[in-house]
Amino acid sequence: MNAVGIPAESEPAPLPVASGSPPLDPELSTALAALGRVVREPITPENLAARQERDAATRPRPTIQDLRDDGRFEVEELRVPGASGGPDVTLVSARPAGIDRGRPLPVLYYMHGGGMISGNAWSVLPRLLREWARALELAVVSVEYRLAPQARYPGPVEDCYAGFVWVAAHAAELGIDADRIVVGGKSAGGGLAAALALLVRDRGGPTPIGQLLLCPMLDDRNDTFSSHQMAGLDVWDRTSNATAWQALLGDRYGAADLPPYAAPARATDLSGLPPAYVEVGSAETFRDEGVAYANAIWQAGGRAELHVWPGACHGFDTFAPRAALSQDARDARFRWLRRVLTQSTPSPRSGASSGPAGG
Repeated sequence: MNAVGIPAESEPAPLPVASGSPPLDPELSTALAALGRVVREPITPENLAARQERDAATRPRPTIQDLRDDGRFEVEELRVPGASGGPDVTLVSARPAGIDRGRPLPVLYYMHGGGMISGNAWSVLPRLLREWARALELAVVSVEYRLAPQARYPGPVEDCYAGFVWVAAHAAELGIDADRIVVGGKSAGGGLAAALALLVRDRGGPTPIGQLLLCPMLDDRNDTFSSHQMAGLDVWDRTSNATAWQALLGDRYGAADLPPYAAPARATDLSGLPPAYVEVGSAETFRDEGVAYANAIWQAGGRAELHVWPGACHGFDTFAPRAALSQDARDARFRWLRRVLTQSTPSPRSGASSGPAGG
């Protein structure tokens, strides 16, 4: 098995190259070649169901006992009411063990990746807990949102919103500080985190203190320079991206009036948002939409920290976690999180919510 749970091929296939495309970092190129063609095969409407079945069968899904890591973390699954009469939402809540619940912890409210069509709330937690939770004394809540095409927009983002509002309203019993929540995610999860920040702004809170957007999936139009430049090259390319957006949006795919909560790049007003960390690779499909989003936040008078990692493809640190570039990216994320948490003020009201109670 390789790093993403897919059987490796006996003979690594050469990576495709194209004139004028940004070169891959050498360590990443070696790691991707070892993964084999199956990882780089684009997702199409015809193979989508098979790819979803493969992901469900091969992606790690640690148990609650696994996540507790011999008592290092307190972990529980929560079922909370969905938004607007939707189905209940499962949250996986974790915090470092041994910390007095009378001292509420800040929270990373996290949405997993998978192009809106795959992934789960459990698989992302071991790394988040290992790298951030204990070192920063940070609680983590991971959201099991519904996947497309079984659930189309607005189902997934409304799941994330329902869970977010519930967590803020029940902060006291969770031992967390509702005034110090960072929303975050990777790929599709990064897009959902950006959409959630817009949604809570427009619905009146609760207000996060930051948004961590890692290679975020933001633009359904799929027509940036980098989306064309990296077509057939990136591990998540223009074909896979179009398939995923069509699965999420259905008949609304490409609609001129698509709301920004479906595709945050459609937003015309990025004012009043929490500080953002935006990360993309120079050799990935989402490069230009991520850069444009950070720039739009600056133009609206907001705060954004932008990283474009040279020679990085989509999800590079998952495929090559030991590469120097991956280590640098993890260090930069950690420093941003620490800075945002340090600059925020712990609530004097243990577990009090800064926004309206919900669900």
